[in-house]
Amino acid sequence: MSPAAYDVAIVGAGIVGAACADEFARRGMRAAVVDRDLIGGGATAAGMGHIVTMDDSEAQFALTRYSQQLWQRLRPELPTNVEYEQSGTIWVAAADQEEMTEVRRKRDYYGQRDVPTEVLDSQALKQLEPNLRPGLAGGLLVPEDAVLYPPCAARFLIERAQQRGAKLHLGCSVAELGRGRVRMTDGSEISAKIVVNAAGTFAAQLTPGIEIKKRKGHLLITDRYAGFLRHQLVELGYLKSAHSMTSDSVAFNVQPRRTGQILIGSSRQYGADHGEVDSEILARMLQRAQEYMPGLAQMSALRTWTGFRAATPDKLPLIGPWPGDDSVFLAAGHEGLGITMALATARILVDQITGTKPEIPIEPYLPSRAAKEHAHA
Repeated sequence: MSPAAYDVAIVGAGIVGAACADEFARRGMRAAVVDRDLIGGGATAAGMGHIVTMDDSEAQFALTRYSQQLWQRLRPELPTNVEYEQSGTIWVAAADQEEMTEVRRKRDYYGQRDVPTEVLDSQALKQLEPNLRPGLAGGLLVPEDAVLYPPCAARFLIERAQQRGAKLHLGCSVAELGRGRVRMTDGSEISAKIVVNAAGTFAAQLTPGIEIKKRKGHLLITDRYAGFLRHQLVELGYLKSAHSMTSDSVAFNVQPRRTGQILIGSSRQYGADHGEVDSEILARMLQRAQEYMPGLAQMSALRTWTGFRAATPDKLPLIGPWPGDDSVFLAAGHEGLGITMALATARILVDQITGTKPEIPIEPYLPSRAAKEHAHA
């Protein structure tokens, strides 16, 4: 039997692969999505679902903000089970002036780029989130940030792609991709003009030469405590403490769910390949959260779990053609921002393939930068 032929075959049915399938199908291309597991598994199922504008670099800001705006446009079409809530983020400053200086810098940066914010002093912070501990210096409210439930969002995007003709191949483990084909471990193949590697932490196994490392994270969800938490709260030192590239770290990061439950993060570990909960890391993470919100210590935990994020050395995803194989395109390496960046990733990837001018510069995300680094290593 000859292999099935598609315009594009996407490996990975997480939120990024789902967004790519939806975008290809929207533009009239015949797409296939291949995954060894379920829709929205892997990092998508393990993530917090924070749709957040970030400013660790200009390129990170451009992609997160663009994608957030795409989510806002999509909001009216999202089903109830996606649980999209524009609850806003508060970046919480501890009791020192250095962090309030950072609040004002962040306000100015966002303001210059038309992102609404509000500086909160200690009293205003307490009014918005009364369960934070006393004595915090203040914070920055970013009201357009949102949260959603990632597995259902991925399912919505895949189902919409299917309505436009996309085909779904689940339970298919991919052994190899490239040269216009995807070969499964059982020997079957799918042929396509374009093959998109959206396999997350497995992307490097399928496209040798890309530098993606697995970063393990822990999450905990509580029982229902309606009204305890109103915004996504993140400590202002999050990037510094949680995004260390060399050591294990934890940071205060809590999210209200529509159910009244509270999702507690966050942790980062390198070199931990097992999926079991690490009791020491979990304890550190919870202790950090309780330093900011002491009332969390009295809550019942319903479940804890782990997941793996696909991280690149420069903290930016790989989006675009892979040098050396004209058929292969990458959409991987989003680390903890895959949910946020999914829609923009799909949009600029398909823009490149169709010759459409992207709305943001694509150069910072092109995989050729990683290929050059690999060649000189």
